[in-house]
Amino acid sequence: MSGLLVIRPGALTTVQDRGRPGYAHLGVPRSGALDTAAHALANRLLGNPPDAAALETTLDGVALRALAATTVAVTGAPCSVRVSGRPVAWGAPVRLSAGAELEVGRAESGLRSYVAVRGGLAVAPVLGSRSTDLLSGLGPPVLTAGTVLPVGSAGPFPAAGADACGLPGAPAELLLPLRLGPRADWFTDASVAGLWRAVFRVSAMSNRIGLRTEAGSPLVRARAGELPSEGMVLGAVQVPPNGLPVVFLADHPVTGGYPVVGVVPPGPALDAAAQARPGVAVRFVRSR
Repeated sequence: MSGLLVIRPGALTTVQDRGRPGYAHLGVPRSGALDTAAHALANRLLGNPPDAAALETTLDGVALRALAATTVAVTGAPCSVRVSGRPVAWGAPVRLSAGAELEVGRAESGLRSYVAVRGGLAVAPVLGSRSTDLLSGLGPPVLTAGTVLPVGSAGPFPAAGADACGLPGAPAELLLPLRLGPRADWFTDASVAGLWRAVFRVSAMSNRIGLRTEAGSPLVRARAGELPSEGMVLGAVQVPPNGLPVVFLADHPVTGGYPVVGVVPPGPALDAAAQARPGVAVRFVRSR
């Protein structure tokens, strides 16, 4: 039988691919891997198509048993990787024999590691994606011990050599390019001007839905009252009543009523946000 048996699920391990964009009008978030570059690299190392489903771990890794011989790769947050107790390479293809146990350890820096298997995880797709969506509940459930993850058939491309060194490490400081709008005018001019000088910190309340900030200079409202709910996009920076920005990530809601001061464009900055631990400094820089 082909598949991976979950021995230790870790703090929060989910199945993720490139998500299910295009369903916001139905109230369905995009979801998908938070660190898109690390997810893509794990698949590339194994010769998988870029949209193959893999595991996204959070902080303390995962342990799996191979039910048949296969090849895996671990990228994202650097961590120890062992096969049946023996150290093996991080960021490179690793062969597992039938019955071998893969132990992905605690992140040494960053937060999220990606565990891909040759052929991809063949859990049932929902709306064209195999991603777990923590907000809507779509997709496979969060991993639990005893779960068997089916593995798909390997494609025609061979496993490649290691190229993980090209990825940046976990950020010591998170710099987020911010395009102002559409509701920047809901805040005072002085408050918006101060946003470029403010230093926030990643809150421990952050998750796949959004990166919450703390300890910075709160934005001050220029308008009273509330907005009706309106559409939200990946990277939207919403400002709740406490004035501390929240950066929406892959499992974000599709509508919200707090004003959005600006948007962080998809790309390397949001990948870095996926690896920013609580306490890491956050700065916003103007983007046009």
